[in-house]
Amino acid sequence: MFWYFFWAFIGILAGVALGFFIARKYMMNYLKKNPPINEQMLKMMMMQMGMKPSQKKINQMMSAMNKQMK
Repeated sequence: MFWYFFWAFIGILAGVALGFFIARKYMMNYLKKNPPINEQMLKMMMMQMGMKPSQKKINQMMSAMNKQMK
């Protein structure tokens, strides 16, 4: 009787750990393929803050965000 509970507990722990790592890998790949902020969104945010966004400034901010994501 004890062994049934022991193996069930071990199975649950293994399932939780495996599920965590699979979900983490999936989210990392998803965010890499679909970044939360793109150039258009960045341009609109800068315009809303009262800045005139130049393409150079947008490229600098995007590269900084991409470096931070890695």
